[in-house]
Formats: sequence, C-alpha cells, structure tokens
Amino acid sequence: MRSEDSEERTSEPAGARVESDRAGFSVPLRPAILIVVTIITLPVLLSIIQINYRTTERVVHEHAVMIVERFRAETTGAIISEFDELDAQVATAAEVGRQEAGFFADNRSLGYFFRILQNSQTALNAYIGLEADGAFRQARRLHNLNLPVFDTLPPPGSHFAYRLVEPDQGPPVLDQYVFLDADQQILGQAAGLSTYDPRQRPWYEQAARDGGLITTDPEVFWAFGLVGFTVAEPIIIEDELFGVIAIDVTLDSFSQYLSRNLLSRNSLTFLLDARGNVLAASDRLITYGSDNDAVRLSHITDIGNALVANAYLERPGNGSDDVYAVRYDGQEYIVGISDFSSASGKPWRMMVLTPLSDFSGELTRNNRLMATVGMIAVGVQLIIIYVVAARVAAPLAKLSRQVERIRKLEPADTSKPIRSRVREIASLSRAVETLDTAVQTFAQFVPVGLVRQLLGSEQKLDIGGQSKFLTIFFSDMEGFSALAERIASRDLLQRVSIMLEVVTRSVHVERGTIDKFMGDGVMAFWGAPAPLDDHAWHACVAALCVQRDMEAHNKVWRAEDAPEMRLRIGIHSDAVLVGNVGSHERMSYTVLGDGVNIAARLEALNKEYGTFVSISHDTFQEAGDRLCVRPIDDVTVKGRRAHITVYELFGVYGAGKDLEPSEDQIALARSTRAAFDALMAGNRKEAMTRYQKVLQTQPDDPVARVHLARLTQDAPLQIAEVSDERR
Repeated sequence: MRSEDSEERTSEPAGARVESDRAGFSVPLRPAILIVVTIITLPVLLSIIQINYRTTERVVHEHAVMIVERFRAETTGAIISEFDELDAQVATAAEVGRQEAGFFADNRSLGYFFRILQNSQTALNAYIGLEADGAFRQARRLHNLNLPVFDTLPPPGSHFAYRLVEPDQGPPVLDQYVFLDADQQILGQAAGLSTYDPRQRPWYEQAARDGGLITTDPEVFWAFGLVGFTVAEPIIIEDELFGVIAIDVTLDSFSQYLSRNLLSRNSLTFLLDARGNVLAASDRLITYGSDNDAVRLSHITDIGNALVANAYLERPGNGSDDVYAVRYDGQEYIVGISDFSSASGKPWRMMVLTPLSDFSGELTRNNRLMATVGMIAVGVQLIIIYVVAARVAAPLAKLSRQVERIRKLEPADTSKPIRSRVREIASLSRAVETLDTAVQTFAQFVPVGLVRQLLGSEQKLDIGGQSKFLTIFFSDMEGFSALAERIASRDLLQRVSIMLEVVTRSVHVERGTIDKFMGDGVMAFWGAPAPLDDHAWHACVAALCVQRDMEAHNKVWRAEDAPEMRLRIGIHSDAVLVGNVGSHERMSYTVLGDGVNIAARLEALNKEYGTFVSISHDTFQEAGDRLCVRPIDDVTVKGRRAHITVYELFGVYGAGKDLEPSEDQIALARSTRAAFDALMAGNRKEAMTRYQKVLQTQPDDPVARVHLARLTQDAPLQIAEVSDERR
C-alpha cells in the first residue's frame, strides 16, 4: 500500500510536467537546481556579508566609543589623582609648618622634601620660602647632569640636590647646592653669591595673596630649561605669613605619561587648559614659546595638525565631557573631551583622538576574506551541485517517462531496470516497477488510485523535575476576613485583583516565576526555569516594590476614606525540587520541598511580630550586604531541628533611591541588632535594656514590644504555625 502511495505521489508531478510541456513551458532539473541554489545562496551570502559588515561597523563603533570613554575617564582620573597627590603633599607640608614652624626654619625639612620627590613621578622640586628673611630651602630632582651649577657640573651618580639660601648665615649670602645620590648620600657641593629672594617669585606672591592652595600658570624654570607650573600654599600662623610651601611639576612629565599610556597605536592625547591651549601631548612635539619667564602656549588649533584642529572645532556643545565621531580625509575618528580640575581649582581639559581603523582593521580584513571565501565557496558549490544534479536527474528523467507511460496505460517497458546509488531513487525505481506491474495486471478491472490520510505524531511532555537552589516568595493579605465584612463583594474582588496585579507585575519585572494564586495569596520563586544570578536579591527587590506600590494604592484609598490593604511577605532560599508534576492529562510546573514550607511560615510569622516582609538567614546570606535588615528572632520550624534566624527587610541598595532604607531605618536596624545579639548571648537584662532603648526612639515598634513582653514573662519564643489549608 505504501508503494502505491509513492507511485501516486510520484505520478502527480509527472502529470503536471506533461501538462507544462503541452503548455510550452518546462525547466530541466539540473539548471532548475542551479538557478534555485543561486537565487537562494547568493542573496543570503550577500545579506550575511552586508549584515556582518554593518553589525561589525556598529559594534566596533560602539566598542570604540566605550573604550574612548573608559580611557578618557581613566586618564583623567590618573591626572586628577596626581594633582590631588601634589595638592595633598603641599597641604600636608603646610599643616606641618603651622603646627611646628621651627621644622621648616632649619635644615630638618630637607629630608622631608627629599621623600616627596622620591614618592612622586612628576614632582621636580619641593621647597619653602620664608617671609622673615627670605630664606629658601629646596630639594630638587636633577634631569641633566651636563647643566653646570655655578660653573660646576654635578658629580656622576647625582640624582637629587639640596639648595639652600640662608640670609642669617651671611653676609655674604650664598646660594648653596648639595648633590645627592638616590639614597640621599652626599656626593659633592657647589656655592655662589645669591641674588635669589623667594618672596619676589610669582608663586610666592600668588600664594601669599590668595591665602590658600594655588596652582600657577605654566612658567619657565630657568635653572632647568623646562616649562611647568607650581602648586603652593602659604603657612599662616596667628594671622601672620610664615612662609610658602611649593612643589614644581614639569609639563614634560605629563607628556611622558600620555606617550606611555596611549589608547591605540595611532591615537593622540592632549592635556589642555580651559582655553584650549596645549599643556602636554602624547606625541611630545609641542613647543612652548617663551620670553624670559613668560610662556606662550599653543592653542590646539594652531599646532599644525589639521585633523586635531578639525576634531576640536567640531566638538558638540561646549566641549565638556563629550565623546563624538568626526570624519577627516575619508576616515572616521572617535574623539573624547573631558573637563576636570584639581583640588586647587585649576581648570584643565583632556582630549583623546583615535582612528576607528585602529579597532576595526582586523575585522575589516576578516570581512573581506569572508566575502572572498564565500564567493569561491558558492562557485565550488554550484559546480558540485551541477555534477550531483546530473547524476540525480538522469534516473529521475527515466522514471518520469515511465510514470508518464504508466499514466497513459502504454505497454510495459522491457528495457534494463533503472538502478541508482541514491537510496530514495532506488526505492522510487522499485516502486515504479511495482506500480507498472500492478497497473498492467489490474488495469483491465479497476482504475489505479489510492487515498491516504497522513497522521501526525504528537510530542509528549515528561513528568519529573530536578533539585535547584531557589528563592521562594509567599504573600498574603492582612485581615482579609475583616475586609470582606466591610466592603461589597464586587469591590473586594476588585481590590484583590489590584493586589494580585501589583504582586505579579513586581515578580515579573524582577524576573521571577508566579507559581500559583491561592485566594488572596501568591506563591512565586526565582531561579527556575531559567537560571538567575542574585535570585535572592531580586526576590527582596520585588517584595519592596510590592510594598511600595501597595502603599501608593493605600494613599488613594485613605483619601477616599476606604479600608486599606496590606500584604505580609515571607522569603526563603533553599534547595527544592522544581519541575512538572501531575498527570499526562494535566500538569503543573511548580516547586516542592521543605524550603517552600519555610517560606510560607515566614509569611505567617509577620502576623506575630507586626512586620510585613520577613526573610530567612539563607536569603540574607545569599543576597549579601546589599540588603538593609534587622533581626526579628531566632525561631524553630516544626519538623526541623535547626534554628532559623529571621530578619525584617527594610531596604535594598542598588535598586533605586525609593527602595533604599532611610536613616531612621538604618539606625533602627543597628539598635535592634545590638538588642538581638544580647538576647542570643543569653544576657536577658542587657537585651531588655536595649529593646527599651529601641522603644524610646520608636515607641510603636512591634518587634521590640514582643521581645520585651516575652523577656518580662520569661516565656520561650515560638514561631507561629501555618495550617495546611493556608498552603
């Protein structure tokens, strides 16, 4: 019967082909296969290449923007950190001077300045100038040993030097240099007549005038031939200026830092002032025109780089904290600009520019390679398909002619039977031979025709489950029976529907699974069927969202002088069985186990302690320190030996300000914790004292009242039982 079915299904296309031949239209199998494969393959390949290119371009662009933002933040943070470190060192030294002025009045301060230079990569000099006589003490870093000091070259191995100008030792007043190695060992000295008065220097005058921590504009350090700026702070004792502490920093040190920390191999990074003048650059090609002590900084648009100038001019808004793309000379660049300032309030600006090709070059080459390989593969595929189609089409053409002959009831074919290595063609050939024999035998008696109904198979679900560590959630409405007596049934149904909608929405938003509705109660769980990290934290967030949203409804009902609705919630994390239970006719996806019973009992426990959200220690331990809780009690559950510490949930961190605990709640959590610890330690007197203190700040606190009542009566604490009907 199946052979007859096959021959009928085979004969129908043959008949259709004959009708097509009669109509003057036919397509041979081999070119048809090639055309179909080409029509399907080429657009798909081109679409994949195009989609891959656009996706790659978008991903690379987003990735580049993300990297630029991160690099900009990290580099800015590093520079701010360096500025803050310098500011902190100057401020600390100034405070030392205010507390012990004599420390900087003699050479004890030199070792202090030496340590500042040793611990800083950017500081050039650390020094103090005194107001009384113009004394000057300095520790300096030596950058160039070929630069003579009073016609004397520093000794080989010199890394640092002390510079001393001590008017009280003269006349004559000498400018003295003591050369040191890296371990502060003296290698030599040099001296000459001094004309240096720190009180006449701009850094001293500005700090004395402003009266606080300052950062000077860039200036030339003539003794080094370098350009930099000074961070300084005055030492004021009893409203009198004692002196000024200062640290020099070279701009070249920041250029060195930028050149060592490039975003990509072709990126450029610039440190600018608030007006866009270049202070440091990663390519270290910036020059500073100077006239004596004045420094002329080049604007970012005047450094001779048209790309950089164009990128800076195209910045959106005011150029503060922007990441944007620019095109120049047919290439796309990502630009990031950030404004920041040091503790002394000096405004700076960071600009980073990187070509997008630094991130997409390898991907672009891969796309081109994929396109080339894809086209070659399509060509090879078409050749192979053509050969295979020829091998398949030849016997099918013969079979088609035989079927057409059978359809016309022509005499049987006595030629050689059709054989093929293709299983389906061989089977079809045998079926056609059988059909030919049957038709020729019975054609005189009955027409050939078979009708078959195709039966489809049904995929069945299996009953069973597996053990998983989940978080279970139970909620129930407080005072449902009393509420049912006060309002009409229709209003009650509407109220319950609102409550269930609130719970359902919060559970779904926090990616939980609703197990079932039990009248006015809800059971839900987190962590199945799809795994979920932080499922305990999500359950706690959902519970607080439920309380928040129900409070919004209660506010409306209070305004309407209508009864309020409050929910009690219990949450527990445990290993439970989760899966399909039931029969083959009806199944349910649910959780089973002792952990479910504990969660239900925690919900009921709220009634005894006057709380609304109770969580177990397992849930608190699983969610970590992102929860604000207070211990309610250490309880036992029927059928379990182990005790369970139960907490009241006040708030969560990281889920929005409206869910974070208030200062009062945090204080209540701390005070309750202290009382609970005393209770658990067996110190009943201390526990009573601390719970009484809780009531002094929170007179209506139900947890403290329950414990005080039990401590006063010396009664054991027991968890409230939940009946089977509740479950």
